[in-house]
Amino acid sequence: MTQPPHDEPTAASTEELREQVEQTRHELGDTVQALADKTDVKARTQQKAADLKEQTAAKASELTAQAKVKASETVQALQEHLPDEAKDKAAVAAGQVKAKASQAQRAWQEKAPESVRDNRTVLIAAGAALVAAYALLRRNKKK
Repeated sequence: MTQPPHDEPTAASTEELREQVEQTRHELGDTVQALADKTDVKARTQQKAADLKEQTAAKASELTAQAKVKASETVQALQEHLPDEAKDKAAVAAGQVKAKASQAQRAWQEKAPESVRDNRTVLIAAGAALVAAYALLRRNKKK
């Protein structure tokens, strides 16, 4: 038999001894579970991967918001510095691009994959913005 630790007094009654045994069993169970958790490499790896995925998603969301703010500020600064004549030409070019895009949209709508069709407004707007920016930059280089 083992002797009780020197820092703990022995139980005065059978009931106290049972309580001590039950408490020791509970503590031992917790210790065994903690050790089992530490040795379960697969579970720890999965948890780490889930944590990293969550952190990555949060960082991506943060960076996307920052990029949108920067893009908006850049567009606004560009518009403030452009002469009215260039803005008018850009509006005309954007109108032409929009008309061409509408024609092209009708042509490939039935052939395009569903994911592209779902995002066509964004793609058209991006194309129009690129053409307008190109026209404006080209115009400014000529001056």
